[in-house]
Amino acid sequence: MKILISEDIWDFDLEAALGEISEQRREQALKFKFEQGQRLCVLAYQLLKQGLREVYGITENPIFEYNEHDKPSIVGHPEIYFNLSHCKEAAACVISDQPVGIDVESIREYKESLAHYAMNDAEVRQIEASDHPAAAFIRLWTMKEATLKLIGTGISNDLKTAIDHERYQYTTVEREKYIYTICSLATDRRT
Repeated sequence: MKILISEDIWDFDLEAALGEISEQRREQALKFKFEQGQRLCVLAYQLLKQGLREVYGITENPIFEYNEHDKPSIVGHPEIYFNLSHCKEAAACVISDQPVGIDVESIREYKESLAHYAMNDAEVRQIEASDHPAAAFIRLWTMKEATLKLIGTGISNDLKTAIDHERYQYTTVEREKYIYTICSLATDRRT
């Protein structure tokens, strides 16, 4: 598994970068109204290109096809699984030979109403018992979203039951302003 994270949102020439990516991704990036969104979209794709080059020796721009829930896969490479995410502070990419999901989210103000909507009772108790409820909420949120991105349904599934430690394993990293989680299939615990 290859994980790539970048906070270098403002450290590249956007116009030049738009010329170096696929037309498909360029159109997607330009749909963002603000430059920061465009940059994050481009940066996530650049991370994917870097990972594909380093792991598989693939140098051409990947073209995506999408399932019915908009989960992307790379045309011509069904053996490569990947996922992209970005927030205000960073872009993230994970590449694997097995299904995988990643979510990165900014740590922001904790909203109890959102917690009750998205979390089950045990998770709400865990958040409220935390010394830093905002980070605890985002940690759980990224676990849920990474899981749903792995299975390819997005947040159309029930958020309250998304975390499943029997079926999936989670790697969560907390930075100063954001948290990201990678969800992958659980390895056999008997070995």
